[in-house]
Amino acid sequence: MTPSPSQTIDEVRPTRTRIWDLPTRAFHWLLALGVGGLLATGFLGAMEWHFRLGYLVLALLLFRLLWGFVGGRWSRFAAFLYRPRSVVAYLRGDAHPDHLIGHNPLGALSVFAMLGLLALQVGTGLLADDEISNVGPLSHLVSGATASLATGWHAERGKWLVIALLVLHLLAVLYYALVRRHRLVGPMISGDKTLVAPASTAAQPSRDDAASRLLALVLFAACVGFALWIGTLRS
Repeated sequence: MTPSPSQTIDEVRPTRTRIWDLPTRAFHWLLALGVGGLLATGFLGAMEWHFRLGYLVLALLLFRLLWGFVGGRWSRFAAFLYRPRSVVAYLRGDAHPDHLIGHNPLGALSVFAMLGLLALQVGTGLLADDEISNVGPLSHLVSGATASLATGWHAERGKWLVIALLVLHLLAVLYYALVRRHRLVGPMISGDKTLVAPASTAAQPSRDDAASRLLALVLFAACVGFALWIGTLRS
């Protein structure tokens, strides 16, 4: 059946759609502040604050892991876990409508790389022991050699890799804004994207109601409690 002119107009009309739920947006900006604070306190030697921010980032990463399975439609890992051929198609300019809604394939790789690297950085920090005064809360569970390896990674290679990935992320945001005219910051503040066909016809809004936000709050509180408990193990 051929669509009527009014239906065709409705299909191509820009549609404002909730893509990023509030918990995902809060996670994003809190993580940005937490990682920035970790780098600053690490360079300044403010180690007590460095540890405190480390526990915050640990809680945030644990929350994002859980939220990746129960969060809003476009915050779930299943929404941006792309096959290699999807990445290749995107690079060739053959984008699927879903690529224009949530994380595109390159953005998805960036997300997984950032989460993985930060998890490794936090993990090595928990195991680190500089043999002076800064001892991670879990360092007593591993051998001295392992603690030394963790310290070397955390204080040197891992730190600079995090900085490099952050710079790459910022450059990508600028590239999409200035060259491709695709703004990424605004939707991560408001939660909404203005979509046009075919993306608008493929988009399913993310759930972002009071019940889902309460669930997120309970999950985050549990993750904070776990991170604080880890902190009590520090000798």
